[in-house]
Amino acid sequence: MTRQLFGTWEWWGTRMTTAEQIQLLALCRIEGLSWTLVAREARRPNGLDVLASGRVTERSKEAERSRQQLRGARNRLPALQAEVEETLRDATERGLRLTTVLDEDYPLNLRTIFNAPPFVFYRGNLDADTDARSVAVVGTRRASAQGLERARKMAKLLVESHVTVLSGLARGIDTAAHEATLDAGGRTIAVLGSGLSNIYPPENEALVERIVERGAVVSQFFPRASPTKISFPLRNVTMSGMGQGTVVIEAGPTSGAKLQARLALEHGRKVFLVSNLVAHQVWARKYIARGAVEVKDVESILHALRSPEQIRARAHDTHQLALGLD
Repeated sequence: MTRQLFGTWEWWGTRMTTAEQIQLLALCRIEGLSWTLVAREARRPNGLDVLASGRVTERSKEAERSRQQLRGARNRLPALQAEVEETLRDATERGLRLTTVLDEDYPLNLRTIFNAPPFVFYRGNLDADTDARSVAVVGTRRASAQGLERARKMAKLLVESHVTVLSGLARGIDTAAHEATLDAGGRTIAVLGSGLSNIYPPENEALVERIVERGAVVSQFFPRASPTKISFPLRNVTMSGMGQGTVVIEAGPTSGAKLQARLALEHGRKVFLVSNLVAHQVWARKYIARGAVEVKDVESILHALRSPEQIRARAHDTHQLALGLD
């Protein structure tokens, strides 16, 4: 149940949804508009109003394309806001929560990447300090028995050191990492390539319920969005951004896990490749030359992690830098 209250929307039992959040999501309804540009512009002073007027502060090719789309959609913004309000009513009924780049509870690590999503819907709970100390454990859907065992062992070792384990809920390595984290009494976050009302793969719906009890399930897409070819690479961007690093357990040259390793390097994150992967995959050896680290034990991962206070400082510095972009 919701009600309008002096320019805000109240989600009963959760939190207030502000007019700014509605405006932000309405802008993301404009077809073809770059969401990451919206996220960057929204954090500037009066950024949402600037976008709504058809202007963009950033100077880039992406900004120029977006400026044309914004101007063409200005008259449709009231209708798009109405669509968003209906989406939020539906999300509330399904027990979903929302956080945006404008909100204090937006994940700290995610704030520090250049292509952060403007919003995420989630179930469960986000914990800023706990989740700042997080690492993604990823790998192929077609995992070997040995790969699945390595994923379980890695997740368990991270849990024992109070690290939040991120993964993508996919079949294979991802599922093994989530399950092992929960079995060890740890905290895990699943980052989806679909909306939260459209769980993929469907056989992991029961796993989602387990994760919600002791972590969170998050999505950068509107709740009813279906999985697509482009949504999974976008999911990898967000998963890389939410963690301090990515551990790749088992992945071929065309795997989404390899893509996430590349994204993590671009984000300035640590990339950890298990020794067996380095021994058997040419791409992994090339990534070592680019700055990835071969992992022989969990200590090499733990040594690289920053404290929540360091992450907060980094997020603040990133925000200040963004305000000065021209």
